[in-house]
Amino acid sequence: MAGGTAAGGQLTTTTDVENYPGFPTGVGGAELMENMRAQSVRFGTEVITETVTRVDLSSRPFKIWKEYADGPEQEAAHTADALIIATGANARRLDLPGEEKYWQNGISACAVCDGAVPIFRNKPLFVIGGGDSAAEEAIFLTKYGSKVTVLVRKDKLRASKTMANRLLSNAKVEVKFNTVALEVLGEPEPMGLMKRLKIKNVVTGLEEVVDADGLFYAVGHDPATALVKGQLETDDEGYVVTKPGTSYTSVPGVFAAGDVQDKRYRQAITSAGSGCIAALEAEKFIAESEGGDEPPLVTTSIEQSSTAKEEGKAPEYEYSTNPLL
Repeated sequence: MAGGTAAGGQLTTTTDVENYPGFPTGVGGAELMENMRAQSVRFGTEVITETVTRVDLSSRPFKIWKEYADGPEQEAAHTADALIIATGANARRLDLPGEEKYWQNGISACAVCDGAVPIFRNKPLFVIGGGDSAAEEAIFLTKYGSKVTVLVRKDKLRASKTMANRLLSNAKVEVKFNTVALEVLGEPEPMGLMKRLKIKNVVTGLEEVVDADGLFYAVGHDPATALVKGQLETDDEGYVVTKPGTSYTSVPGVFAAGDVQDKRYRQAITSAGSGCIAALEAEKFIAESEGGDEPPLVTTSIEQSSTAKEEGKAPEYEYSTNPLL
């Protein structure tokens, strides 16, 4: 497992994880990831704390280069008969003054992940964004906050008509159009909490400071797929395309799990589940290969797969048996 120098993903920046099964009182994000790492090592996983800079998926074994420890004459440091891509996705930030200080101390990019945390209960909460995700997060937060205010930069929502109607008809939601956030304010001490938000109406120029105990970004995510760009099929947003119900990518022997291929749920438990699927399928792929029942390297090119998708057909990159049996 190549985890990079700061392994653990987005959960390591989450103070409390309240919705992971098995932890009735919640668990720290960093603690949860360290427990997963320790469990993995217990069963023989070698953890490499270096960043992977390049991969070559054109032939098996796949080649992997690391940042500081490549082989002689720049040969790949490692090879792999199967590869699981679990590089995740990064929530877009706005770089507001105070954002870094109050990140995960009032500011979050996932209402479903963090909305039930006690610091948000019965408090005024804000959401930034105008699309379906912003509408969904705001409606979700009405279960916990005293009031939810949605800041929309433009004069109308980008959300679908159905979601927009649900949002605008919710008694606990206020939508401020033509409004942006300028600065996050709060308790000055280390680990202090967000308490106020400075906002501005971009039409009138009016600025005001409002009470706000939570700020949720719903401005999109960027999947970390630069490493495999041009080698695996990705969708128009850059997410790795997997066959529904599996972790299969467009290259046999390469699997994808977690947020790098999931732009809908983005939860720790769904990522863990898809990681389990990928591990089982990778194990089965290797077993079939070693047993002489090796699938062809590439049964469907990225171009062919894209064409098939446009025509409403499923790309044909099946393995010889059910990988879960």
